[in-house]
Amino acid sequence: MNLKKWLSVGMLCVLAAGISACGGGGAIPGSKQDKKSAGNTVMLYSSMQEDQLNAVKKAFEKKYPDIKLDYYFAGTGKVITKIATEAKSGQVAADVIWVGDPADYIGFKKMGILQKYSSPEAKAIDPVFIDKEGYYTGARMMNMGIAYNPQKVSKEEAPKTWDDLLDPKWKGQIVMTDPGTAGTTKYAVGALISNSKYGKAYFEKLKENGTELQSGTTATHNQIAAGAYKVGMCLDYVTENLKSKGSTIEFVYPKQDIISIYSPIALVKGAKNEANAKKLYDFILSKEGQEVLVQNNMLSVRKDVKQKGVTIEEIAKNAMKVDLEKLAANAKNVLDQFDAIFKKK
Repeated sequence: MNLKKWLSVGMLCVLAAGISACGGGGAIPGSKQDKKSAGNTVMLYSSMQEDQLNAVKKAFEKKYPDIKLDYYFAGTGKVITKIATEAKSGQVAADVIWVGDPADYIGFKKMGILQKYSSPEAKAIDPVFIDKEGYYTGARMMNMGIAYNPQKVSKEEAPKTWDDLLDPKWKGQIVMTDPGTAGTTKYAVGALISNSKYGKAYFEKLKENGTELQSGTTATHNQIAAGAYKVGMCLDYVTENLKSKGSTIEFVYPKQDIISIYSPIALVKGAKNEANAKKLYDFILSKEGQEVLVQNNMLSVRKDVKQKGVTIEEIAKNAMKVDLEKLAANAKNVLDQFDAIFKKK
């Protein structure tokens, strides 16, 4: 499949015009910046895994030793709640926002909290990753697939497709993240429900096969690595991050219908540290910044960065096709449909 066509139909799906959530770890409190601190700091709000955030922080501060990068880290639901609360007070304390799902940024635009910015680094990024109105730019890629515990499941036996998870041999041994707490999972659930090959019936069968929920992306992966569950619906980079630390977990890109997501960055309108925010924005999108992400188990959005392992083109061959209009029309019903299946009283 042509890469641009794939990105257009498979990755830019809008699951919600408002707020979604992306799983993360525990929050690190970020204090509001005052005018005294403006000039030598920059504040980032993000739901990205903390290891990757720290890697970006270290590299950015090395390049700009006179600027301190502070960040607030939490699941996207908490990040968005913080943003909404601050917006009502008159100003979001972040200078840059970096959460998982492009749909969140549509909500941010409607709130009027984003500032247009055209980064000079954007020339190396496919336009399909860039908001046509100029409010945000995709800064990393991630893919939803299947993870398994290699001490309990052999490579040959591991599920290779979404339908493989419905095999009775996995009954009571499957885990996934509650889409109400993780935007990446919400994205995946919406894509599957909107696809005629799967639909709501797929999740009914998944529930019948004993699938359990965790209230966060990291928790889901840790449960598999700990052996509490054999297999699960997981993210590639989180799996690789744990694996690199010695955890017993492996990842499978499905033979078909890989669910790919891109994660944008955006400047906050009226940011107190606008100049530094633009430097951070540019650094994240730069070849140097993207190489930091690749070194930390992520996929780059740049055309000139060598990826580790699987490539964008390889993923594109097996990526899920998505009807954007159908997704947009049914977005608000996704969680209701899922909850009706998994959270029956």
